[in-house]
Amino acid sequence: MIFEFQKRIYGYECDVYGHLNNANYLQLLEAARVEAMIKMGMSIKRMRELNLQILIRNFNLDYKRAVQHEDLITIRSWFDEISRIKQHWIQQIYDSSGRLCFEAQMLGVFASEGRAQRLPVEVFEVFHLYQESKAPS
Repeated sequence: MIFEFQKRIYGYECDVYGHLNNANYLQLLEAARVEAMIKMGMSIKRMRELNLQILIRNFNLDYKRAVQHEDLITIRSWFDEISRIKQHWIQQIYDSSGRLCFEAQMLGVFASEGRAQRLPVEVFEVFHLYQESKAPS
């Protein structure tokens, strides 16, 4: 499933050129992933109740076009690979004209108390229901 999250870009998030500051991209991606997990019924609060975490192992960032001050962006988030130990997320940011501005790929490792751990089967099955096999068109 592809999850969408929208947000307007404000001045305090921009650099002196009026572009979204590169340091803020990761915060936006995190917000979009958290919203996706809430929609899946696996909020951070729920994960904590289960004594589970997702630790980021790797991020690959591809800046394609500047995101402008006051633009209303859409972040599309999905994961295309999941096992009981790791999950691969893809996230894309589009401007209000529908142009792709940014793409990120994130590899997360499931953990408990800061150490890698296999997901319980019932939690894996919840995540697996939302796995997306292809990129949005």
